[in-house]
Amino acid sequence: MSDVKNSLNFKMKKRKSERDIEKKYSKKEFIKKLRRLADSLEKEERFSIQIAGERIYVPSEAFVNVEHERSAKGEEIEFQIKWENKN
Repeated sequence: MSDVKNSLNFKMKKRKSERDIEKKYSKKEFIKKLRRLADSLEKEERFSIQIAGERIYVPSEAFVNVEHERSAKGEEIEFQIKWENKN
């Protein structure tokens, strides 16, 4: 029984490591993912996507925003989806 309890405690304490990656897609792949995302948002459903080998599940209550950055070198628009992890 003690081994089972220790195993459960380890799983509960185990956290996903932090990540900050940027994955490039072809326009065709990006459009396909964006359409799936739009459909999920419209239906207020969970969205799943695999990025660099990891499956990410975005809850239906995630926040969506658009960010614009400008510098001397160029400009960038980011479509962001944010949510808090539930423990």
